[in-house]
Amino acid sequence: MPEITAAAVKALRERTGLPMMDCKKALQETNGDADAAVESLRKQGIKTQETRVGRETLAGRIAIYIDSAKGVGSMIELQCESAPVASSDDFIALANDLAKQLATGPGAKTPDELLSQPSPSKPGQTLAQQKDDLFNRMREVMVLARILRIDGASSGYAHHTGGVGVLVEYSGGNADVAKGVAMHVAASKPKVVSTTDLDPQVVEKEREILSAAARTEGKPENIIAKMVEGRLKNFYAECVLLEQAYVKEPEKTVGKIANEAGLNVKQFVHWVLGKD
Repeated sequence: MPEITAAAVKALRERTGLPMMDCKKALQETNGDADAAVESLRKQGIKTQETRVGRETLAGRIAIYIDSAKGVGSMIELQCESAPVASSDDFIALANDLAKQLATGPGAKTPDELLSQPSPSKPGQTLAQQKDDLFNRMREVMVLARILRIDGASSGYAHHTGGVGVLVEYSGGNADVAKGVAMHVAASKPKVVSTTDLDPQVVEKEREILSAAARTEGKPENIIAKMVEGRLKNFYAECVLLEQAYVKEPEKTVGKIANEAGLNVKQFVHWVLGKD
């Protein structure tokens, strides 16, 4: 067996981020072959992961990547077990790599399909290998819970903690206004883009509730219908994006801001970490 030098152990430690003793043992088992030692450590990490399947992943982050030139936007949710790991530089880098590859690569229908693709920041590695190597260092279960790609002009917003993410697909206007709309969605939590997107049965039920309330107030039947239509505006302002007061300019609705900018909001997707 070749001598395992301190320099070789140190080099493997710097390459993998794993404890010195683990690196020395791996080198001993692979007769000093550094590449084989890396693979051995990775396989051992996978075995350890299998023993931790089912552990709760209550922390994590949502990451977004916008490729303006390509006209594509992506969003992913990567979960882990604890807040310190979720806020670590390596975990953030992995989340960002996942979002970037989803947007700039061929796309993926499932998390596993995305993980099988190359890592944008780790040449020669797949995203799955990057994730496994990070597990080896952090010793926490990591789950790629959700992925989303929009093939169209997109803008997005992710809270700095990674707990909230919004993607907006649009046409016309400009990316800055679209990003402002994404930030508004994160703050105001609308359910749909426009009134025409609401379930007619939901609107009719609300109309019935408002009509009954007006009768209780003793309003004449001949004015109830007009009153109800007026009060429905408050209902729309609660759940319809274009009818809400814009958070940056409350004197205007989002719809007015969009019209002034020539922006057509096609759809939005709003994620909260750990919630479907």
